[in-house]
This record gives sequence, C-alpha cells and structure tokens, in this order.
Amino acid sequence: MVVIPTASQLDDTGDNYCALFMDLGAASAVSLPIDERSDAQREDYLQSIEDATGIFITGGNQLRLSTILGGTPVARLIRRRNAAGVCVAGTSAGAAIMPEHMIAGGAPGALPTAGDVTLAPGLGLIKKAILDQHFSERNRLGRLLTAVSFNPYAVAFGIDEDTAVFIDHNNELEVVGSGTVTVVDPGELQYSSMAEAGHGEALTLIGLRLHMLSNGDYYNINTRVATASHGRQSRIID
Repeated sequence: MVVIPTASQLDDTGDNYCALFMDLGAASAVSLPIDERSDAQREDYLQSIEDATGIFITGGNQLRLSTILGGTPVARLIRRRNAAGVCVAGTSAGAAIMPEHMIAGGAPGALPTAGDVTLAPGLGLIKKAILDQHFSERNRLGRLLTAVSFNPYAVAFGIDEDTAVFIDHNNELEVVGSGTVTVVDPGELQYSSMAEAGHGEALTLIGLRLHMLSNGDYYNINTRVATASHGRQSRIID
C-alpha cells in the first residue's frame, strides 16, 4: 500500500495511515511525502507506486494536491496503474481529486449561487463525475448544484462522512457506510441561469434529477440509472 499525504500539512499524516493499513492487514505500507513538484519526479517514489497493489490519497487541501501533483510523472503513473486495475482510494480532498473535474472550493449552504464554486482539473480517474465530501455534515448541497450548473456533462455525488463509494471498471458505483450519497443528475437539465446570473445571485435550474442512496445501493454513471439494493448481494469483500 502506498499513502500519498500531499494534501495534509501535518507531518505524521502519512505514517498514521500506514500504521492503520498495517493494522487492517496490509502486507506493507509506505508513505510518500510529496511536498513539492520536484518530489513527484523522484524515481524511488515512482517505483513504489509501480510496485503498489493499492494507492491511498489522504485528506487536507485539494488545491495542494492539484498544484503539486497535476501534470507530474506521479499523476500520470497513478492513472496508468488505476487503468491496469490497481485500486486508488482517497478521503476528503483525496476523494475530491479523483474525477476529471474537482471542486476546489465553495461556500456552504443549500442554495445554488453564481460565483460561489471554483472548479479545477482533477486526476481524471473517474469520467463524467464530480465528487464532494463531508456532504450533509457541512451543508454542501448548494455548491454541488452550482457545480453541475456549469455543464450537464457530469453527474455530481455528495458523499457523507462514514460513507464510501466503490466504482468499478464499468463505472458502476456502490454505496457502503452509515450515511447517504446524494446524486445530482443534470442529464435532462432544461435550463440553467448560470450564464446570465450575477455574482452571488441564486440560480435557476430546471429539470435536475435527485437521488438519495444508502448502504448497498448502486448507480451507473454511464447509464445514469440508480438501483436500490433490495437484497442484491454486495460486490465489496468484507
């Protein structure tokens, strides 16, 4: 297991996660303290990622992740390893950077508001999706709605704490945990006022679809179909 603690500015974050993964049964765990863009070119770090059977990106500041890792050999190798079947996981900022489009910042609240969300490129491991985290706990529905108002290409997912989504190679997502995942599907969006709204103005969004998914439920990002568990057996191994 490789841990990438770049988003965090705490010195012990990487080591703490390594200890946690070892307690969970990992054969080995190593932290790669990538604090500068030059670190993301180190041959020993690249070899560790090449040898890893799992990659974990910690929480913190997602702009540290994008500005330090973006366009580097480490970012390119993470994409290649994931495409080859290696699991890449993350929490908080580490989850936010997974898709092509990353929420870099935004104000809390229930209302979608023009100018209150900043988007940046992510790692591109997940296509046609946007992820937000600490969702219910930090009242982030408004910023998720604002994010999809720019372009209905991407489905948006708001993930609660103590909750995870597992996404397979078919772009099917399974929810695991005690909270919910809020899905905002703009595929049938009829109108967005984003182009005309002034900074700070509430947005008009007509034709959005909203799903609330809990433990065991599924959502296919390609077909945009949600499926309740109804006793369906989980593919996640305990």
